[in-house]
Amino acid sequence: MHSPSDSIHRSLRHRDPKTIASLMPKFAWVYQYYFQVRTEGWEKIPTQDPILFVGSHNGGLASPDLPMFMYDWFRRFGYDRPIYGLMHRKVWQFNREVARLAEQMGALPAEPWSALAALQAGASVLVYPGGAQDVFRLYSDRHRINLAGRKGFIKLALRQGVSIVPLVSQGAHETFIVLTDCYEQARQLHDQGLLPWYLDIDPEVMPLYLGLPWGIAIGPLPHFPWPVPMKTKVCDPIRFDRTGRDAAQDSVYVDQCYERVVAEMQRALDALVAA
Repeated sequence: MHSPSDSIHRSLRHRDPKTIASLMPKFAWVYQYYFQVRTEGWEKIPTQDPILFVGSHNGGLASPDLPMFMYDWFRRFGYDRPIYGLMHRKVWQFNREVARLAEQMGALPAEPWSALAALQAGASVLVYPGGAQDVFRLYSDRHRINLAGRKGFIKLALRQGVSIVPLVSQGAHETFIVLTDCYEQARQLHDQGLLPWYLDIDPEVMPLYLGLPWGIAIGPLPHFPWPVPMKTKVCDPIRFDRTGRDAAQDSVYVDQCYERVVAEMQRALDALVAA
């Protein structure tokens, strides 16, 4: 029987620099002309050590600031300095072809041992703790950091003694307009047998949104993002005074570290919006 560790180490080998290089011209056009990205803060990234990047998730399933960040990483550091992004396991259930391409770009299942294996291999890791609740948050909350109270990334950083580098962006969550979340109503209908989940997978959110090509849509459906100019920012590295297993198991300290990260990300986003 194969252990989860065996599976993850195989996944690490799926990353393909040639595939990444082949997509860079397409990313470049989208970056320069479609989203007209302006970015700052890349000089703050440590040159050698593995890093845990923590981002706010924007723009629905398209999540346009994610590939724009990856484009910036690859054009600065090349294809041989590895970075992996944690992607929801449900993507592998919904669309294996998309998941396979994402693996070649460096995607790993969003599980603690995935990130741990990548960091231990000397790679950096990109994580979006807020998940579906963040990426489909209301349009009125587009300038609010929402990591959904998930603190696994804090425990990981403390255990491994790595720096957290927050990422924030402005504009990506304006590529569609989320009006409300109907998940609670949908959940009640599901529990009554009136609304089956697609592929029997709980979607976690049920956004009602305006976006292309649907006009108005309900559910976590893919959309084509509007060409909204985007600003991204790499924030100052966050280093914690205490690290190691004991620190990661101290729930009070973990809460304090989490609140510090959220507060620093919110200040950075506020400044980016005001600029």
